[in-house]
Amino acid sequence: MVEHANIRVVHRGGSKINFRAPVVSHDSKFLLCASGECVKVYSTATEECIHELRGHTDLVTGVLLKPSNHLQVYSCSADGSVRLWDFADCILIKTYFVGHPISAIYASAHHDGVVFVVIHDQRTELFQLVALHLPQSGEQIVEGLELSAVLPDVSASPESIAFGRGGEYAASVKGVHLGVYFFKKSKAFSFPLKLDNKKGRKNTFTCVACHPKDDVIATGHEDGKIRLWRNFNHKKEYTYLTLHWHHNAVSSLCFTPEGSNLLSGGVESVLVQWKYGQESQRDFLPRLGATITHVTVSPDGALFCTSHADNKITIIKSCVKVSAVIQGLVKGERVATDLLVDPRSKALVLNGKPGHLQFYSIQRDKLLFNLDIVQQEHIHQLGLQQFEVVRAAFDAAGERLATVEERKQKAAELELHLKLWMFDPQTQSFVLDTSISAPHEAGITAMCFCPAAADHQTATLVSASKDGHFKVWQQTVPPTHTQDEGPSWSCDFVGSYHGLAPQCCCFSADGSLLAVGFQEVVTLWSPATWELQTTLSQPPGDIRDLCFGRLSCSKYLVGTTAKNLLCCWNLLTCSLEWSTSMDVSLLLSDPLAENMAAFCSLGGCTDLFVFKPCEPRPLFCQKAVCPGKVTRAVFSPREAMQESCDESCQWLNRSQLYFLSQHMDLMTFITKAEEKQLMASNKQLAIDDTVAMTPFQLLLGQRRRGAGDDLDQSDHPDSAVRAQLPQGSAAVKELLQTPAHVLPAATFLCSIFVQSLLISVTDSSKPKHVEEEMESEKEEEDSSDEEEMETGAVGAERPSMEASEAAEPAAPAMTRAQARELRRVKKLERGWLSSLLDP
Repeated sequence: MVEHANIRVVHRGGSKINFRAPVVSHDSKFLLCASGECVKVYSTATEECIHELRGHTDLVTGVLLKPSNHLQVYSCSADGSVRLWDFADCILIKTYFVGHPISAIYASAHHDGVVFVVIHDQRTELFQLVALHLPQSGEQIVEGLELSAVLPDVSASPESIAFGRGGEYAASVKGVHLGVYFFKKSKAFSFPLKLDNKKGRKNTFTCVACHPKDDVIATGHEDGKIRLWRNFNHKKEYTYLTLHWHHNAVSSLCFTPEGSNLLSGGVESVLVQWKYGQESQRDFLPRLGATITHVTVSPDGALFCTSHADNKITIIKSCVKVSAVIQGLVKGERVATDLLVDPRSKALVLNGKPGHLQFYSIQRDKLLFNLDIVQQEHIHQLGLQQFEVVRAAFDAAGERLATVEERKQKAAELELHLKLWMFDPQTQSFVLDTSISAPHEAGITAMCFCPAAADHQTATLVSASKDGHFKVWQQTVPPTHTQDEGPSWSCDFVGSYHGLAPQCCCFSADGSLLAVGFQEVVTLWSPATWELQTTLSQPPGDIRDLCFGRLSCSKYLVGTTAKNLLCCWNLLTCSLEWSTSMDVSLLLSDPLAENMAAFCSLGGCTDLFVFKPCEPRPLFCQKAVCPGKVTRAVFSPREAMQESCDESCQWLNRSQLYFLSQHMDLMTFITKAEEKQLMASNKQLAIDDTVAMTPFQLLLGQRRRGAGDDLDQSDHPDSAVRAQLPQGSAAVKELLQTPAHVLPAATFLCSIFVQSLLISVTDSSKPKHVEEEMESEKEEEDSSDEEEMETGAVGAERPSMEASEAAEPAAPAMTRAQARELRRVKKLERGWLSSLLDP
C-alpha cells in the first residue's frame, strides 16, 4: 500500500451558501452565511469574502447573531457543537458541545444565557426543540451542558420555527399542524388544518414567521397561500386572514424589524412585500433569477437578503432595489459537460444556470461570469423540454470554445446545435463565431480540439456521434481578396469503422494521432491525411475512456472498458502492454505530467489510484475518498509549482486534482504542508514589505529589510533611540491583537501603555551623552582642519614645483593655527569693499 498519510480530502470552495438563511450585521456592513464546514463573512458593499470562520468538523447548519453583543455570532453544526465567534476579528471565543447533531439554532433577547437548538433524538427518531443553557465559565471548551425540552416533535427545517413578541412564545409548523408554546404558562396549543382545501390543493405548512410587536403569526403553505393568525392564545377563539399571490409553495416569510412589512418568496423568483395592516397593498421585485429559498432582513431594516436555489444571495436595499449579488458555484442535478479548466483564466468551467456555462475561480471561490450558450429565455415549467448544454471543449490556448446543445421532445426528433466561440480581448469573454445546426444525425458522445495547430488562425475539432461517424471540423481562412468575410468552419472529413458507434476520442499530446473508440475496437488515425493507421486489440468490452500518455510516457495509450478492465497499449509495438481488473468510473490524465488518475467504484464508495503508464506500481492510492461514484473530475494546473520531498505527494506538485462527489460537493486533495501553510496565512497578520515604516509598525516589531540592513545600524542617527523602543513586546502584541470590546477601560490601560513606551534616561547618561557630542564636534573640526591642511599643502606643493623649475625658493607650509585663521578670514563679510571700489 502506498503511503498517503500526508494527503487528505477536503472541501475546496464551491460549497452551498444558500443552505441556510444568511445573517446581516447590525451595521449592515457584513453578511454571514453557512458554507460547508465554515461560516463565510462577506462585505455587503464589495461582495468579497473577507474571511472564513473555521472550526467545525461537520456541516454548519445555522448562524445566529448574539442578542446581547452585536459583534459576536453563534454557529451550530452537525458535529454537535455550538461555537461563539467574534466575526469581525475572526476569533473563536467559546465552544459548547451538545452531544447531538444540531440542525437549527434560535435565540431571544429576553432569554439571557440561553439559546434554542433543534437536535435529533436517535431514540425516537424525532427532532426536538430544546433550550441550551450556556454557563458563564472562563473555559474555552464547555461540555456537559444542561438541556431543557421545549417542543418534542418539530421539523428539521429552520423555516418551521419562529419566536414571537418579546420571546413570550415559540411557533412551530409541521405537516398541517401549527403549534404554539407559551414560556410563562408552559402550555402548548395546536391548530390543525385539513390536508386538502375545497379546491383539492394541499394546506401543508412550509414556513412560519412572528410579528416583532404584535401577537400575529404568519404561515406559508404549499398551495401558495399566506395566513395571518391572531387570538391564538385562546385555542377556541383563534382567527386567521388569508393572503394569496404565489401560485406555488411559499418557501420563506420574514417581518421587518418594525413589523411594518411582511416579505415572502417562492418559486416565482419574485420578492413580495406586503403592507402590514393594509395587505391589499403589495410591492414586487421580480426577475431575481431563481427560486427564492430564504428571506432575511438586517436588524436596522436597511437591507433585505434573499437566498436562491442557484446558490446565490441577493442583497436588496429597503427601497426594493438590488445592490449586490453574491454568487456561489451553481449546482444542478447533473454536470453534462464534464469539469473543464479554462486555459486562459484557469477557471473551473461546467454547467451553470439553465442554458449557461459558468466560469468559477477556484482560488477566489467566486463566480467570474456566466456565458449564455442557448441564448433563449428559460421557462420554469415542469415537464417542458428545453435546450441543454451537453458538451464543451477548449483548445490548448483557450482562444476557442466548442459547445453542443440539444433538446429532445417526445413527438419530435432530436434538435442539435454545434457552436464555435472565439475569445474577445475587449470584452474578456467568448463571442459566438459559428453555429452549425444538425452537425450529426444523433447525439454527440465526445468532442475534442487538436492541440497542435498550424498557426493561431486555424484549428481542428473532432466530434463523435451515436450515428456511427466522427467528423473533423476545420477552421479555414479565406483568400486575401475576401478577407472581409473572416475565418469560417466547415466539415473536412467524416470517418467511420464498420458501422460501429464511436463512444470516445482523444488526441495525442503533439497532435500526431487521433484515437477513436468504436465500441470494442480502438482505432488510430493520422490527422495529416485522415487515414486509418491501425487498430488495437484488447479484452472484450466497450471502450469508455481513452487517454494518451504525456512526456516520457507518450508512447502509451490507456483506456477503460465496460468489462471492468484498465488497459495500457504500447503504440510502438501496437500491442497490449498490461491490463488489470478495475471498475474504473473515470480516467483522466495530468496535462503537465505523466500522471494519470483512475477513480474506481467498490462497495458503494470510490477509491483513487494515481499511476504512470510506464510503471506497474501506483504513485498514490486512497480508499473511500467519498461515498457513491465519481464521474466528474479534472486536473487544474497550479500557478506556482509546489516542492514536495515525499514521493507520495509529488504528483500534486504541478497540478491539483478536483472532483465532484455524489452530492455535488467540490472536493480536492491537499498535503499537510500545504494545509499548514494555509492555516498560517489565515492566522498571521500579513504586512506588505513595500509599505514605508510607521510607528505602528515599530510597535509590532516589524522591520522592513532591504539592502541597507546589511550596513552597520549604529551609523544611523536614530539607532540609539530605536534600540530602546519596546519592539515586539508581548504586552504590546497582546494589546493590539485582543478585541477592543473585551479589554478593560482605556483609562486603566493608558498609563501602563504610555509608561512602556517611555525611554529611561539616567543622570549618569546625560553628561556622557554631552561628552560624546563634544567629542564628535571636536573630531569634526579636527577632520576639517586636516582637510584644509591637505588642501593648503597641495596648493603649496604646486607653486613650489613651479618655483623649482624657475629656480626660486619654495613657500613654507601653513601651520594649523594659520589654516584656522585663514578659514576665519574667508568667512568675513567683504561687501563694504564694493562701495570703496565704485567711482
